[in-house]
Amino acid sequence: MYTCPNVTTHPEDAMARKKILRYLTFGSLYFTQGTILGFFAALNALYLLDNGLQMTDVGIFGFIALIPFILKIGLGILSDRVNLFGMGHRKPYIFIGLAVQLICLVIAPFINPGTYFWGYVAIAFIMQLGMALYDTCTDGLALDTTPEEEQGTIQGFMVGGRAVGSIVSASVVGFLAQNVSWLSVFWVLAGLTLIPVPLVAFIKESVRTAEKRFEWAAFKAFNRSTYLTGGLGMAMFLIILGANQLVNPYLTDTFNINLSAAGMITSLWSFGVVGGSFIGGWLMKKYQPKRALIIGVVLLSITLLTLALLVAPQYGLTLAIIMVVFFGVAYGTYQTQYFAVAMRFVDSRIAASMYAILMAFTNIGQGIGMYLSGALSDWVGFSTTFLIMTGLNMLILPLVTVVFKSRMKTLKEAA
Repeated sequence: MYTCPNVTTHPEDAMARKKILRYLTFGSLYFTQGTILGFFAALNALYLLDNGLQMTDVGIFGFIALIPFILKIGLGILSDRVNLFGMGHRKPYIFIGLAVQLICLVIAPFINPGTYFWGYVAIAFIMQLGMALYDTCTDGLALDTTPEEEQGTIQGFMVGGRAVGSIVSASVVGFLAQNVSWLSVFWVLAGLTLIPVPLVAFIKESVRTAEKRFEWAAFKAFNRSTYLTGGLGMAMFLIILGANQLVNPYLTDTFNINLSAAGMITSLWSFGVVGGSFIGGWLMKKYQPKRALIIGVVLLSITLLTLALLVAPQYGLTLAIIMVVFFGVAYGTYQTQYFAVAMRFVDSRIAASMYAILMAFTNIGQGIGMYLSGALSDWVGFSTTFLIMTGLNMLILPLVTVVFKSRMKTLKEAA
């Protein structure tokens, strides 16, 4: 439960203030996460290449650095079970995760990935572990406080906030990398980590009622439809993260863009993601989840196909950038829709744990996708890799049907 200072005596105003604070808190936490993910998704590959590594190394790095997000299951169980220091099940863990991220960002620029590749991988792993901790508890807090009718909206704010973080990160970081130093890049990211701290400090968690207290028996809520939903998330995120990793290296290879231009393009892509996050939320409200997801799959397939066929010297950089922005819209729509759907599959007694398990499927997909796309691009080239990703994405359509058919069967059996 959220409390605000100086709340008026009007209950409508009090509810509005609490809702605004809730949205701002979630948005700021995802903004901070977005600054880091924006760097890793767009500029880390260029940072590693700049230090003499290959795209296969980038893929290996991406796979290992995402392992902490697979470990979110254990972090979710910890958060659901333990009220740490009597401060709550979410808030103290969020602070710890932010602190770990901050410290690792301060240390990272002193480890040259070209010379000490595994040392750089290790510090990134620890940093991602901190991010996974506060990400898990942020999700748990959202599940604790968000009614079903607001789930699409709250995911729009979260995905949108993360995209805005990517915009700030890509524009500022791209400029600093090009004109100042990589040291300044990491330390600016460390500073941005502090932004959500004041908002999180206002959170006061309520005492859990008996029906919301952790119980191991609640894991019986996992069934065939739950795991199918996890598999759907794994497939969806394999595609979008694998494809997204390639965008800036693809443009660099085709148009020889510099780091500053790469940052600018990532910012434009992120504006597309912000728009897509709200489109995804709107589609979830306007249509049933199944139809909304099908629209999202088709939209992403179209954008992947245009990236494969229209990013070429004869068509020019301007058209390529427009295609990247449209890809951002599809990316934001895709993520928002899946996250909102996943929120419907959790049990309140193990909210963070259950959601973390579903997110672990997506993170496994991310790791596989980043390795696969990196290896494929070295083997067959960027354009052909995007064509392969398009084909794989279309295979998700029958999986969507299977997931929702299983969901309906489960609901009928429960009734």
